[in-house]
Amino acid sequence: MRLKIKRKTLATYSIRDLENISGIKAHTLRIWEQRYEILQPKRTDTNIRFYEEDDLRLLLSISMLNSNGYKISHIAKMSAPEIHEACGSLTIVSDEFSHQINALTLAMIELDEERFEKAIANSTLKYGFEDTMIRIIHPFFERVGLLWQTGSVRPAQEHFITSLIRQKLIVAIDAQDPVKGEDLPKYALYLPENELHELSLLFACYILRSRGNRVIYLGQNVPDDDLPSIYETYKPDYFVTILTVTPQKETVQGYLTRLGKSFPRSRFLVSGMATESVKSTPDNVVILKKASELLQYAERG
Repeated sequence: MRLKIKRKTLATYSIRDLENISGIKAHTLRIWEQRYEILQPKRTDTNIRFYEEDDLRLLLSISMLNSNGYKISHIAKMSAPEIHEACGSLTIVSDEFSHQINALTLAMIELDEERFEKAIANSTLKYGFEDTMIRIIHPFFERVGLLWQTGSVRPAQEHFITSLIRQKLIVAIDAQDPVKGEDLPKYALYLPENELHELSLLFACYILRSRGNRVIYLGQNVPDDDLPSIYETYKPDYFVTILTVTPQKETVQGYLTRLGKSFPRSRFLVSGMATESVKSTPDNVVILKKASELLQYAERG
């Protein structure tokens, strides 16, 4: 029996998508199209313009060259392979965070591990692993979230780049020396049931261990019924969790209230998109808006 594979149509982008992803205003893109014929949008049967993946790749490379001093009139005279080649050289030497974010976006779209490694290695060498995560990886995933909202990134592309970054985080965590001492703060890190977005939790693990805190990492999809035994056995000073898709925004308020009341001897440090709708929390539940707030707790210990 022959396996039938349903092929997904190629991703397409509106001019607003290109603006959001590249940072180049739609008005500027139209001028470039008319004056230099840099991009050639296709049109639907109803005459609505759209762009394909090759157009996005080209625009990201053009954006990187232009912000590095290449005049658009000069770029317009280059072929697409020449533009990509020049851009590839730039990602090795560039100091600008936006360039590295563009390089990661291209690496994700093209499934290009070599480009990913160059961007990460260059940034880590210049800024260190921690700043690379905060200044480049975090805003990069904000861009990935935008791509998800527009339906312009495929699951395989997101899984590819997530897997590579996850590997970097695990290596960085393993490089931390284990700590001992009953007087050290204890943290239990987990994601609730059906929550699988693990990268931010792994980074939290790295932050806490690098500051000499005691950490147990419970990972994804931890059943709610397991939390009481963790609470009684490990007696954590802090629980750390990240709520991205679960609980849903309309139920997260009640979820956090239950946590605070059920485990009064621990403090919960909570972040993630699902917390945006939270109005108030128990005294022992703290909403963290950014990574630097976790640093305050990690270093306080």
